Amino acid sequence: MLESPSVPANSAARSAAIAAVIFVVAHLALLVGVTTPEKFYFDEVHYVPAARQMLEPVMPRPMLNPMHPPLAKQLIALSIRIFGDVPLGWRYPGVLFGSLAIVAMYLCGLALFAAQGPAIATALLAFFNQMVFVQSRIAMLDIFALAFGLLAIAAFMQGFRKVRPHRWFALAGLAFGIAAACKWSGLFALAVCIAIVAVIRLMQSWRTQFAASDPDDWYRPELWPDFRFVHFAGCFVLVPVVVYLATFVPLYGLSLPDLLEAQRRIFGDNTTTAIAGHTYMSAWPSWPFLLRPVWYLFDKIAEDRIAAVVFLGNPVVLWAVLPALAVCLRDWIVTRRADAFLILSFYFGPYLAWALQPRTLGFLYYYLPAATFASLALVYVLRRGNGPRWLLWAFVAVAGAGFAAMLPISVAFVGTTMETFVRLMLFQSWI
Repeated sequence: MLESPSVPANSAARSAAIAAVIFVVAHLALLVGVTTPEKFYFDEVHYVPAARQMLEPVMPRPMLNPMHPPLAKQLIALSIRIFGDVPLGWRYPGVLFGSLAIVAMYLCGLALFAAQGPAIATALLAFFNQMVFVQSRIAMLDIFALAFGLLAIAAFMQGFRKVRPHRWFALAGLAFGIAAACKWSGLFALAVCIAIVAVIRLMQSWRTQFAASDPDDWYRPELWPDFRFVHFAGCFVLVPVVVYLATFVPLYGLSLPDLLEAQRRIFGDNTTTAIAGHTYMSAWPSWPFLLRPVWYLFDKIAEDRIAAVVFLGNPVVLWAVLPALAVCLRDWIVTRRADAFLILSFYFGPYLAWALQPRTLGFLYYYLPAATFASLALVYVLRRGNGPRWLLWAFVAVAGAGFAAMLPISVAFVGTTMETFVRLMLFQSWI
């Protein structure tokens, strides 16, 4: 059976070295000025007190922030124990896992394109996107779920075209379980994997064949000959469930009723519609167009200077993503390309899952996983066909310039003038 091209084994050390360099550079960049402001901002008021509570010898009651799983808060608590109950202690885990998220995007690019250049460009675009940068510098839960979710997707894509995907799919299940233990939105990409495997197995049971089949087709009737139902259940159900539940044991012990009650509470809190509105709320159809950002911080620090942090995304990247996704859709329909299929699946799955939520309260940062993964669509299109290879790197440079232009409203310690702020606010809805 043919497999898709993969990075040669003798380049594994080179790939590891590049991943290490990406991690170090991203880590250092994210650390700069991370302790500003020296107070809680935005949702840190919920998560840091919940992490502090976990450091108590006996867990106090009532438990703070029971509407989310504990792992991300446990990691923040560990950081507070190491660095102290100070801004660095609150925010360092975000820096760490934001750096891992960029590395994960490099690994996704490597799995999809089997080439170092496009993989590095993918990581750079994910960083210049602005969303990962801002979310990595605040003590919230989303960056943890993102990092583990992207690592899981990278493992799944690595195994997708293998004759024996068992090991890669098991690693994906492990990482998905950890992602869900940080925030339930980590389940969305797992659901995408389950749907992909189920659809392929269903088509195989129907003995479906494409006319003029090609090794690059997203579906082949001979795919995964030894991957049985028991393997599927183990990789995508048992492993994630066991890993997920294990993170609750430090809080609830091995009491099954307490563990089940914790899940009931999370489900109830995340599906309720009885939630008040919010100044920066936005509906899911608006997220790809960046119509309504979320202002994490807006403080006046001098007569004509402000400290501002906005979660918006880099328009240079995210507006360009939309036509790139259309090209991916065309290629999937017309030429059945597996890489286009995977890009579309892991973009639209985590994004459109929010359309199924009964609660009406939504924020742009819910779009973070889909927006970050969408970097792959840009790389796919810019290296597609016989186009000049420099075009990809030219776009990366332009994206970097857009990221730099947004730094005054992305990094609180930089500060900016009201004049610059007004210049960067292209639309009234951004204010």
